[in-house]
Amino acid sequence: MSEDMAVTLRRRRFTLDEYHRMGEAGILHEDDRVELIEGEIVEMAPIGSRHAATVARVTAFFTRRLGDRATIWSQNPVVLPAQVSEPQPDIMLLAPRADFYASALPEPHDVLLLIEVADSSLTYDRRTKLPLYARAGVSEAWLIDVDAGRVEIHRSPSGGRYRDVRSPARDESFAPLAFPDVAVTSSDLLG
Repeated sequence: MSEDMAVTLRRRRFTLDEYHRMGEAGILHEDDRVELIEGEIVEMAPIGSRHAATVARVTAFFTRRLGDRATIWSQNPVVLPAQVSEPQPDIMLLAPRADFYASALPEPHDVLLLIEVADSSLTYDRRTKLPLYARAGVSEAWLIDVDAGRVEIHRSPSGGRYRDVRSPARDESFAPLAFPDVAVTSSDLLG
């Protein structure tokens, strides 16, 4: 074989069922930091202390403020069947269910608010994950940029993107669409 011959590499995409079977067979383990994105198994970035602290702070904030009005789902999967994806957002506020999603993982219609916390993953979250959520019909997603100390609010998904995107000032009050009575500021989320 000559050195000038081109090699064509093919990617192997997986279905949601194949991805779940890999977990059941022990190929993927619970502590493997991976997620399925558009049929590809993607390794997730390591979680640093500022990222972890922000996830904990946001989780505690919404747990205190919402009580049993929502299920707070932290670093667990959401199934996006049409996108052949099962990402693991940092935090989701889900419609309450008596079984706490034991019978089936949440899907976009269950998501009241999805939150990604980003430091090293900012570009990936903004360019890959947010469009994925918009295509799936997740009505509202927040991107918390730990390094810049700001929150981006993404609403009104259409055509694979969010049409309404804004970043409130640090002391400006805003609320999730699903909970207009729950006022929050960027300082509440970022400390």
